[in-house]
Amino acid sequence: MTIPYTLIAYVVLGGAYLVVLPAATMFYLRTRFYTSGSIERLLMYFLIFLFFPGLLILSLLVNARPQKRELGA
Repeated sequence: MTIPYTLIAYVVLGGAYLVVLPAATMFYLRTRFYTSGSIERLLMYFLIFLFFPGLLILSLLVNARPQKRELGA
C-alpha cells in the first residue's frame, strides 16, 4: 500500500506552515525587533498575522521574554 502524493504534500506544507516558517519568524523577530525601521516593522506585523497559528503552537515552547537590563546607579 502506498501513501498518496497529495497526503505527503499536505503534511509537508502543513509542517512548514505550522513549525518551520513560524520558527524562522520568531528568530527574525528576536534579532531585529528593537532595531528595525518602520517598513521592516510593518513586514514583521504581517508575518505575525500570516503565521499566527504556528506562532501560538511554538509560543508554548519558547521563552521570548526580553533580557534583564543592567541599571547603573
